[in-house]
Amino acid sequence: MSAEASDSPPRPTRVLSGIQPTGPIHWGNYFGAVRQYIDLQHHGAAEGGAANYFIADLHALTTVRDPEELRGYVREAAVTLLALGLDPDQATLFVQSDVPEVTELTWLLTTVTPMPMLENCHAYKDKKARGIVADAGLFNYPVLMAADILAYDSTLVPVGQDQKQHIEVTRDLAGKFNALYATAGEPIFVVPDAYTLDASAKVVGIDGEKMSKSYDNTIPVFDTPKRIKKRIMGIPTDSKTVEEAKDPNGSTIFTLFCLFASPEERDELAARYRAGGMGYGDAKKALLEASRDHFAEAVERRERLLAEPDEVEQILAAGAAAARMKAADVLRRAREGCGLPAAPRVGSPR
Repeated sequence: MSAEASDSPPRPTRVLSGIQPTGPIHWGNYFGAVRQYIDLQHHGAAEGGAANYFIADLHALTTVRDPEELRGYVREAAVTLLALGLDPDQATLFVQSDVPEVTELTWLLTTVTPMPMLENCHAYKDKKARGIVADAGLFNYPVLMAADILAYDSTLVPVGQDQKQHIEVTRDLAGKFNALYATAGEPIFVVPDAYTLDASAKVVGIDGEKMSKSYDNTIPVFDTPKRIKKRIMGIPTDSKTVEEAKDPNGSTIFTLFCLFASPEERDELAARYRAGGMGYGDAKKALLEASRDHFAEAVERRERLLAEPDEVEQILAAGAAAARMKAADVLRRAREGCGLPAAPRVGSPR
C-alpha cells in the first residue's frame, strides 16, 4: 500500500473511509479493503491525527430501495466493523446521514462542479454504456463522496486502484473551491491524498474468478458454520485422484488458504499437493479450519455486540456527535468563504 505523493508539508494524518451498507461482507471485501481500512486507524490516531469511518447509507440509497432492508444493513455494517477490530477509542465510527452538514456541503461543491467531470466518471459512464438509465443520485455520487472526504479535513483516503478517480475529483473540487473563495491566502478545504490499497489482496471466489456478490461466488465472513462449510466444501476441483500429484498454483482452494496461512503453513500444504496422497477434500478441510481460526475472535465479538445493541447505538451516537462537530467547523468555513452567513439565521418569527 502506498500514499500518493504530495507537495504539501507534513501534516497530522486524518484517515477517512466509508463502507456502503448493501449486504453482508465476504472474504473479498475483508481482505481486499476492510482489513486494510481498519489497520489505518492506528496511523490516524497517532501524532495528533484522527481516523473517521462512516457507514454510507446516503450512498446506498442509489441501490437499496427497501427501508427495512437498509436499516438492517446499517446495523449489520456497524456490528461488522466493530467485530473485525475497529476500536472506538482509536477511531470515530458514525452513520453518514447522522451528519447533515455533509449534504449542505455537497450542494456548495455542486455549484463549482463541471458537468463534463461527472459525465466522465466511471460509474456513470459504465451504466450509460450498458444502456442502463442512471439517476441523478448516481450522476452526483462523486460530489457527495467529495463532501464526505472534505467535511473532516481528511488527509488520507484508502481506495482501490479503480476508485482513485473519486479522489482525483475530490482534489479538483477542493482546489477549485479554494481558488475561488480562499481568503487571506488561507484555503477552505484540506486537499486529501489517496492511499492505494494493496492490489495483491484481491480475492478469488469459489469459482476461481474475482470474488463478487454479482457472481454469486462469495464466502461470507459471518454466517452459520454450516453454510460456510457448505460453500467451502462445494469449491469445484479437477478430477485428479487422491494418489495423484496436484498443482497448488492452479488450485482455488490453495489460493484461498494462502489468505489465512503463515508462509510455513503454505509451504507445508503445497508440498502435500505435489507429493500426492492427499485429496481435495483434505485441502478444503484445511481451508475451513484456517478460516475459522482467523475469524474466531471476530465471531465472538460479533455475537456479544448483537446481544448488546444499546452499546452499538451509543458508539454510533458518540461518533456522530464528534463527526458533526468537525463537519460544522468545515461547513462554516465554506459558507463564509462563498458569501453565506456562517450559520443559518434561525430565530423567533416577528
